[in-house]
Amino acid sequence: MVRWSVVVSAMLGALLCAPAAAQWKWRDKGGQIQYSDLPPPAGVAQQDILQRPSVTQRRSAPPVAAASAASAASGVNALAPKMVDPELEAKRRQAEQEKEAKKKVEDDRLAVAKAENCTRAKGQLKALEDGLRMARTNAKGELERLDDKGRAEEIKRTRDIMATDCAR
Repeated sequence: MVRWSVVVSAMLGALLCAPAAAQWKWRDKGGQIQYSDLPPPAGVAQQDILQRPSVTQRRSAPPVAAASAASAASGVNALAPKMVDPELEAKRRQAEQEKEAKKKVEDDRLAVAKAENCTRAKGQLKALEDGLRMARTNAKGELERLDDKGRAEEIKRTRDIMATDCAR
């Protein structure tokens, strides 16, 4: 029983130490030895890199670390833009397209409403200018016939509506 616990403890310890082996080791410009789980900066010469993660550890590395390792190995400036996740970029584009589609639908709906208001206003203006007898309901709910003053007010209001809704 004691042997099994020692074996299990040893295996567990080995598993926990495996990520620590994925370390970079290099000598910086000042001659100091540096350790990191990220590749050294782009300015470090290849002969100053003392240890690299093994191939299996590099495969399991996240894409950003792999990209920065590739840029460090090729000598590309570390300040270069990072790689963009294609899934996030696709989701962002899809969200923008949905937003644009919603905006277009709303704009189309407003255009239809304005066209309908314009048509109604033109009919109302024609009836007012032709002198047809008209009435409207006042604030008390009573029906009142339009006199010359009321007709002029309605013509002005109708022309204002036409100015906003019939403008192209």
